[in-house]
Parts: sequence; structure tokens; C-alpha cells
Amino acid sequence: MTKEDLVKAVLKKLRPLYKNDPIEIDYNTPFNLIVGVILSAQCTDVRVNKVTKTFFNKYKTPQDYLKLKTPELEELIRSTGFYRNKAKSIQGCAAMLVEDFDGEIPDTMKQLVKLPGFGRKTANVILGELFNKSEGICVDTHVLRLSKLLGLTQNKDAVKVEKDLMEITPKKNWKEISHSLILHGRRVCFARHPDCENCVINKICPSAFSS
Repeated sequence: MTKEDLVKAVLKKLRPLYKNDPIEIDYNTPFNLIVGVILSAQCTDVRVNKVTKTFFNKYKTPQDYLKLKTPELEELIRSTGFYRNKAKSIQGCAAMLVEDFDGEIPDTMKQLVKLPGFGRKTANVILGELFNKSEGICVDTHVLRLSKLLGLTQNKDAVKVEKDLMEITPKKNWKEISHSLILHGRRVCFARHPDCENCVINKICPSAFSS
């Protein structure tokens, strides 16, 4: 089976499980999705949602976050870890959006990766969720791990893994492959103890055969 065929087979199996499931970061405004994604670095979405639930209704726009004093924002997000860097990224991103984009979120990879706290992964999430656009594939820790387990890549660098996946996945499925692998990694293919016995792709996963 070629890698292209394997991707098609994986999507066929995972699509019924996850196609109707929304992104697991709760948000109420476009900018709050950005805040949530920035906070999710080295932190679970469950923790992010618990933290942001306390202030998302009060702070909704880039302008709102710029009015906050940095120590106040740091205290609000402290439990997500790396809170000083995250606060700096959130307010830096808010400032650039206001100054350079009239407070609106740009809809291209080239523009998004210029924002503080943004890399290709974050930009891909925003493009897919807010604009239903695919300029790449979001590669988080789950996508990285499952792609290697499935034999879709031998690379360890996220950017190189993204390139590998883009070459073997039809562009129309870029968002779907990321979404499916992320949720499957969280719910079935756990990092320490993958549930191969109850995995719907165990018959086509080379790592399941060898386990």
C-alpha cells in the first residue's frame, strides 16, 4: 500500500468518528480563538477551556486585551504554564492586528505567521477554523506521533512532517487529516498506552501489527 493509499484508508476509517466533532478549544470570538490556541502550547485544551471560561465573556477583542495590564493578563492565564511568554504573545498579537490590520484577523499564511506567538501550526488552525482555508496541515504532537506510527513520515521536525503529509494527502483533505489524527491521538492512540485493540485503523497501522 502506498502512502497515498494509506492516507485515504485512514481517513475512510476515522471520518465517521470525528467528522462532526468541533475543535476542542472553546471560543466565543475570532480573537479568543487565537488566545485559546496560544494558551494551548504545552497545555491541554481541557485546562485552557477551564481558564478562559473565567474571562472570555469580558475580554473579546484585540482592543480588550490591550487595555489589560500585562500583570493582570499573566495572572489570568498563569495555570496554563509559560504565562509570561503567552501574555506577551497575546498582547503583541493584539497590537499588531490593531496597528496593521484594523483589528481584523488576516486570512493568509504569509500574514498570520508574522503575528507574535504564531507559527505554521497556529496559522493552520486559524485558517481552517475561521476561514475554512487550507494552506497547510496543522501538525501538533498528536499528528506528529501518529504520522510516524503510521509510517507516513520518518521526520521529527513538525515543518518537515507537514511537508511530507501535504505531498501524500489531497489538498481537500488537509484540514480533515489533521483534525482526525489529533482527536484519534487524544481518544484512542494514547502516547503511553495506545488502545490498539479498540482502534479502527489497527489493521492498516504498521505499529499496531508490531505491538
